[in-house]
Amino acid sequence: QVQLVESGGGLVQAGGSLRLSCTASGRTFSSSAMAWFRQAPEKEREFVAGINTSGYLSYYATSVNGRFTISRDNAENMVYLQMNSLKVEDTAVYYCAAAVGLVDSDRGRYSKWGQGTQVTVSS
Repeated sequence: QVQLVESGGGLVQAGGSLRLSCTASGRTFSSSAMAWFRQAPEKEREFVAGINTSGYLSYYATSVNGRFTISRDNAENMVYLQMNSLKVEDTAVYYCAAAVGLVDSDRGRYSKWGQGTQVTVSS
């Protein structure tokens, strides 16, 4: 079983950058597809980015493509989300999630979630 803890959130001005980290524990991390989701107030939790088990394939929501980069380090049991050119609309709680099998944008496929980290982008 994988346990997940996010860190790296905070307050940043529009146009700035943040790097989120997700620390995973458990022996199944390297066989888990990983993803970042986010949830803004009064909105549904939405897919942001996902990465396959090897780290060679990554997928992005249209709204963040070209600005965000997901990566993983299987030796260190870490997943990262580099966020550049941040916009006010990126403000949300960001969650790390793990799934067995392939990356999917459907949050229902993910069985393990972290507690979330707040990202606030000011104008």
